[in-house]
Amino acid sequence: MKYLKIQWLQLNKEYPVLIYSELDNLRMETRKIEVWSDGHMEHADSTESSINTKLGKVPTPELTKIAADPQFKPIEISKSDFEAIWDKRK
Repeated sequence: MKYLKIQWLQLNKEYPVLIYSELDNLRMETRKIEVWSDGHMEHADSTESSINTKLGKVPTPELTKIAADPQFKPIEISKSDFEAIWDKRK
């Protein structure tokens, strides 16, 4: 598993400003948390999802490809960092 934190540098309140993803070996999302500028979180996993947050249907690109778009700042994080955010999702 890999864990990503992606900062989305945009001002539209209809979209999240942070995206946390847990990826399997094929880079498919297995769990995701999105954080909006007002601080609210939405999440998705294989059994449930929030109103606006769904798991991706295609593999997540490599960090270098994501970072090539200047509106995104991706980093790989640890499993424990992801779990800490996941525990705050509700």
